[in-house]
Amino acid sequence: MSKNTKIQWCDSTINPTMGCDGCELWDTNCKSCYAGILHKRFGGATKGYAPSFEDVTLFPGRMAEAARWSDLRRKNRPDKPWLNGLPRLIFVSDMSDALSKVVTFDYLMDEVIANVSSEPGRRHHWLWLTKRPKRMAEFSAWLRERDIEWPSNVWADTSITNQKTTSRIKHLLGVGDEGTIRFLSVEPQVEEIDLKQWLRQVDWLIHGGESGHGARPFNLRWATDLIEQCRRHDVAYFLKQLGSHVVDGAKRLGFEDNHAGDWKQWPKSVRVREMPKL
Repeated sequence: MSKNTKIQWCDSTINPTMGCDGCELWDTNCKSCYAGILHKRFGGATKGYAPSFEDVTLFPGRMAEAARWSDLRRKNRPDKPWLNGLPRLIFVSDMSDALSKVVTFDYLMDEVIANVSSEPGRRHHWLWLTKRPKRMAEFSAWLRERDIEWPSNVWADTSITNQKTTSRIKHLLGVGDEGTIRFLSVEPQVEEIDLKQWLRQVDWLIHGGESGHGARPFNLRWATDLIEQCRRHDVAYFLKQLGSHVVDGAKRLGFEDNHAGDWKQWPKSVRVREMPKL
C-alpha cells in the first residue's frame, strides 16, 4: 500500500490481498508482471508481501486504513495536474488480483465493499483492477442478490494486453449498474489490438507500453490510433507511459528514463492525459 504513488493516473494504491493466480504476463511462458517480479525479490522475506506471488494472501485492515486517508478534492497535485479537483483516487490491487479464486466473496464484502461504503471511504474513489472481470461480475451479482448496490465510488477496470484478452471486456460490462464507471487498462500493449466494438461502452482508457528488461515493442501508431478512436466515441484517454522499447515505424525512439514516462519528452500528438467525467 502506498499513500503517495508515482503512478500517473491515481494518488494512492492499496492491496486487500497480495499475490495472484497468474495471467498472460505471469505463466510458464512469460514472467514480465512487475508485481510478480517484486514478489520473487521480496516475497516471504519482507513484511506485507505474500510468501510467493502464487500464494494469494489476505491482508484485512488495509482498506479501512486507506479509507481514513485525507480527502484531496481541494488540493492541487502539481506533479499530476489532471487530478486537480478530483477526490483521492486509490488504485485497488496494483500488486495482486483480489478476484483470485481463493478469495471469498464474504472477504471482499467485509474488506472492500464495507470500507469503501463507510463514511470516510465515501470521500475517495476506488479504482479496482482485475484480470478476472468474470468473477468481478459474479461478485456484483452476489451483492445484488443481497440487496447491496455496487458502490458508486468504485470504478471497475480490467487489463487488456493483446487481442485475445479483449474477451474480458464483455464480463466487465456486467459489473455494477448504469452509473458505474468502467475503464480499460490497455497496458502493456504488446500487439495490435482492435477495440472499436467496445469503446462506446466504457468511460476511460489507460494506455501504455511494456517496461523492464526484454520489453516488447510499443508502436507509437498504437497510441495515435487509440487517441483518435477515443475521441470519436467520447471516451477519456490517458497515456501513462510509452515503455522501454518504443518504435515509430522502423525507427526505435530513445528517452531519458527507462519506461518513457515523462510526457514532456513525447511527440505532442500523444501528450494526452484525460480523466473520465464524474
